[in-house]
Amino acid sequence: MAEVRTTRTVLTSVAAYATLIVISIFCLLPFIWMALASVDSNAKLFLKWPDSWTFDNYLRVFNKEDGYRWFANSLFTVTSATILVIIISGLGGYALSRSRAWWKQPFLYAVLLIRVLPSTALLVPLYKILLGLNNFESTLLRPIFGENIRQAMRLFGFIDGYLGLIIVLATGQLPLALWIMKVFFDGVPKDYEEAAILDGATLVQRIRRVLIPLALSGLAAAGLFTFMSAWGDFLLPLILLSSPELQTLPLGLFRAFLRVNEIDYGLLAAIAVVYLIPAIIAFSFARRFLVQTFSGGVKG
Repeated sequence: MAEVRTTRTVLTSVAAYATLIVISIFCLLPFIWMALASVDSNAKLFLKWPDSWTFDNYLRVFNKEDGYRWFANSLFTVTSATILVIIISGLGGYALSRSRAWWKQPFLYAVLLIRVLPSTALLVPLYKILLGLNNFESTLLRPIFGENIRQAMRLFGFIDGYLGLIIVLATGQLPLALWIMKVFFDGVPKDYEEAAILDGATLVQRIRRVLIPLALSGLAAAGLFTFMSAWGDFLLPLILLSSPELQTLPLGLFRAFLRVNEIDYGLLAAIAVVYLIPAIIAFSFARRFLVQTFSGGVKG
């Protein structure tokens, strides 16, 4: 009887691992095609070994295309949105964790509801609000900047400007980050803060020397989710940006795919590889903090 059970267990394990291997290969195939096509001088739609190895596709991304500008725009907007989310979610999560107000739970669920709503359903009212703010801001800034108003609006404009995209990206990712930090601070013992208060530490000193070191893993997890989601966002830059000099990497990849000539799969694959690199680097740096956060946070 024991031998039968052992045989069943072995067969079940083999079947499970075989299934996982098949699924893993299926998931890896697009990345393998992308890596091979990016260094293939004659890349095609189907997966194949490169006819000849070359890095010309990557050189074309940055020399003949606006790869540098696309990458810089994406990195600037996404990093700014991530920093904004980390600051607000850190302070807000701490306040919500320590507060005992009656409205805390309804507020948290209302914030989470924003995350649940599909972004496409909010595009029209969001664009209308941002357009009104953009026109009002333009009226205020025109007497100050005069003929340079267009350059100023590219930085501070809500429509076709960096500021509007950063705020919208941060707003979309803030609910999840706020919940992560609230749950994280729930697991941080209050003894550390009470000891700092007894030592005469001010609020700023407690935040800088006690709370921030304790919350690093939670902040890293919130920042990682924010960066990954904002980096992969295509719809918001497509709607809010129209100037070529403000295009991000997703828009550059999209526009390269829509060209009237024959599709250049080598160029598209090279752009896609460049697009993946920051997300992989961000995950590799934040992985340790991510494991700490979801394995229990700070142990008392």
